[in-house]
Amino acid sequence: MNITEAKTQKFIVKFFPEIMIKGSKAKREMVNQLYNNLRALLKRISEEIVLKKSFDKIEVLVPIEVVTEARIKLMDTPGVEFIQEAIQFDNITTLDEIKVKVNEVMGKEIVGKTFVVRAKRAGSHEFKSIDIEQTVGGYMLAYNETLGVKLKGAQVTINLELIDKQLNIITHKFKGLSGFPIGTQGAILSLMSGGFDSTVASYLTMKRGIKTHFIFFNLGGVAHEIGVKQVAFYLWNKFGSSHRVTFTSVPFDDVITEIFKSTSESYMGVMLKRLMLKAAEKIADNMKIDALLTGESVAQVSSQTLRNLALIDQATTKLVLRPLSTMNKPDIINIANEIGTRRFAESMPEYCGVISKNPVTHGNYERMQKEANSFDYSVLDKAVENAQVTNVDEIIADISDIGQMEVVSDLSTGDYTIIDIRQNEECIKASCETIKIPFYKLKTEFKKLPQDKQYLFYCDKGILSQLHAQYLKDAENFTNIKVYRPTN
Repeated sequence: MNITEAKTQKFIVKFFPEIMIKGSKAKREMVNQLYNNLRALLKRISEEIVLKKSFDKIEVLVPIEVVTEARIKLMDTPGVEFIQEAIQFDNITTLDEIKVKVNEVMGKEIVGKTFVVRAKRAGSHEFKSIDIEQTVGGYMLAYNETLGVKLKGAQVTINLELIDKQLNIITHKFKGLSGFPIGTQGAILSLMSGGFDSTVASYLTMKRGIKTHFIFFNLGGVAHEIGVKQVAFYLWNKFGSSHRVTFTSVPFDDVITEIFKSTSESYMGVMLKRLMLKAAEKIADNMKIDALLTGESVAQVSSQTLRNLALIDQATTKLVLRPLSTMNKPDIINIANEIGTRRFAESMPEYCGVISKNPVTHGNYERMQKEANSFDYSVLDKAVENAQVTNVDEIIADISDIGQMEVVSDLSTGDYTIIDIRQNEECIKASCETIKIPFYKLKTEFKKLPQDKQYLFYCDKGILSQLHAQYLKDAENFTNIKVYRPTN
């Protein structure tokens, strides 16, 4: 039967080559996992999608009305090297039947072009693959106005598969995600900030077949958490939704306050990273996860020199994976652009880089131990105890666009007091009253101010101001806050 008559599109899924070279047991397990993953994903699109598994491919029959959605899901599933769209004909037994069917489908594609026919077959036939190629090629050359057959460098390649009595004419080929099927390589806990690096790192582990859970250290309130949830949900939904994973949010504002109390300025950045790993380790232990994931790249910022990374890793006994460790920032941004996370990353603040003043680039082991001993770890324990865990597939109900606080550029439009929330000692100069409250003190200090005034939050880029203003509005019900953004 002609599949097109049944209003169905056939896809042929080819596996990632590294799957094919595994031992028979490992290969069988990976193929079975990929089949189960695809079945779970595609059945959500349509219960009418049918899958058939064999040793070197998976065939998928998709109703025409959901072809585009199914194609995208196939291309975004780890373990798929490429997919072929095919038109299937059954009960084909002779070369004459093959050449007529192929010409009906592909004749219009070779008009005015050079072409070549490539055929593969499996089963018992009275002819060989080269006989198919020569017969079909000769017939199409005779019945179409072409520029001739060209064995190398042809403009059009006609790919055919004959499996017993089934003829597949390959009409299109699409690149897949490659990698291993999720569920074959264990689980990992990704330290997710929502920026370029952590999102790309998470994508790479998902692509490699690792079930990737997310942990977020909240330093910016409700709005920041919503933003990170958005990108975590996007990554999971696009590349990893064959498996359920969690999103853990750890309130870290009190941890930041304790860092400022107990840690020397130059070691604050390294200390923050150590505390994040220690907290992530506790969460991972409860989840029975052996490895942690970060988006760190060697020498990208001061805390990511080899020495400082070594100091950071002392804080945990877990394996820490850093897939971006030798990648350049432009390459990371390019991947983010390709996978669709750039639009999220560009609006995310990177707190880790703003809490250090004159940060150490080559930390000292003894000094680091002294700094670590000065920290009150009960604060960290409390943060972990207050962590909130949500299944990523369930956070869609919590995700909405990050609220945009009103922005003021003209100070003459009202009687304002500007609050400079930058963590350095400098305070903005303006034509109205200005005060200094670093962002990590806003939670406790803002409520002490006279609430009959209108306040404008100010920071260098405007992102931290938006997040903290939104947090105080949503969590504390303050309505007298806007954001100040100078025009020059």
